[in-house]
Amino acid sequence: MIKKAVIPAAGYGTRFLPATKSQPKEMIPIVDTPVIQYVVEEAVESGITDILMIIGKGKRAIEEHFDRNAILEETLTEKENHEMLEKIKKISRMANIHFIWQKEMHGLGDAIKYARYHVNNEPFAILLGDTLVDGGDVPVTKQLIDVYDRYHAPVVALEEVKPELVSRYGVIDGSPVAENILKASNWVEKPSVNEAPSNLAVASRYIFTPEIFTYLDKIGTGINNEIQLTDAMKEMVKEHPMYGLKFTGKRYDIGNKLGFLKTNLIYALKDPEINESVKEWLKDFVNEINN
Repeated sequence: MIKKAVIPAAGYGTRFLPATKSQPKEMIPIVDTPVIQYVVEEAVESGITDILMIIGKGKRAIEEHFDRNAILEETLTEKENHEMLEKIKKISRMANIHFIWQKEMHGLGDAIKYARYHVNNEPFAILLGDTLVDGGDVPVTKQLIDVYDRYHAPVVALEEVKPELVSRYGVIDGSPVAENILKASNWVEKPSVNEAPSNLAVASRYIFTPEIFTYLDKIGTGINNEIQLTDAMKEMVKEHPMYGLKFTGKRYDIGNKLGFLKTNLIYALKDPEINESVKEWLKDFVNEINN
């Protein structure tokens, strides 16, 4: 049973400057909830009980968000706002959350290396801290865990992308072994359209066995002088079986302004408190810009 997860959350968030000048990109809200909280909730709903977050300079707000705030709780108690009080308390007790600092930014692979002792020779999940993946009834991380339980080998979430976009992603080279499951023969980082072995892109969620650390230690720096997780995966698949899952659900691209705005609207329409008001406003707004 996989009970541990690692959430890398140390990046600078330069695509959202100036908003991220003094605020972690992972704390930018989708409606009223920070992105990182959605990610933690996905992990918890998948059966994870222990989470290690890899953070860096300027990320102290993430630690504070998942800690208790006694003054705020006291204020909400005095105002008898019991519903919000319970929401606030729930954040700090969702899981056992630990933090470690990535002292220098040397890429995702380097961040994962910091989790070696937290993992303690157990299989573990990785959820990127700035990406939302909605699996519907079954969280995507739980879908991956189910595949791991079947094959007892690393498995990566895969998303079908338009062929002309494959150069933005790492993609799998592999063959089907079951419905929506491929056995990997290679992983290719940001291939050209003509060189891409598939249009199935790695989608921000992974299950690894501890052997991944051996390959992270072996590889040198790659693109942008960083330790690339995909480079370690390319070496690992030569000696260990690895799988990819075309997951059920949708990944929301919040790494750019348009994707971020779309995601806020989509999640607002899911919010029972405001969805009807948002629908009415959208109708009025569309009519206004079309006239």
